[in-house]
Amino acid sequence: MLDLWTALYHAVVYAVLAGAVLVLAYLVLDLLTPGHLGRHLLGSTEDGASHSAAAVAGAWVIGNGAVVFTAIWTNGDTDLGYALLWTLVFGLVGCALNAVMLVAIDLVTPGNLRAVVCTPGPVVPLAVLSAASTLAISAIVCASIA
Repeated sequence: MLDLWTALYHAVVYAVLAGAVLVLAYLVLDLLTPGHLGRHLLGSTEDGASHSAAAVAGAWVIGNGAVVFTAIWTNGDTDLGYALLWTLVFGLVGCALNAVMLVAIDLVTPGNLRAVVCTPGPVVPLAVLSAASTLAISAIVCASIA
């Protein structure tokens, strides 16, 4: 029975840490895009919701969530402190590398990718590229953990 309580405790601690990392990832994306990302997602601007912003934000959450998952999965059998450290460090690294990649793609593509991502209406091709790069960088970070 003690194993059950220990596992439940670990699950709660990991979930809180993972949630904090994902919120941080969202806030970083919000800082990198013009305006308020939540308003672009909700459609509270006069032009409506941005499906491009939803695609990119969704990829950020999935990608950064995969990094956190991989850190937990590969270190879950170690002491909680050590595994939590891996989860936090790699979660932050994944978030930082995704931010660098977004800025890098913005520099090599025409126009302002970060502004295009928040354009109301259907998904634009540059947003698909941005979402794909987020998933690719996250997969690379996952591979480095495993």
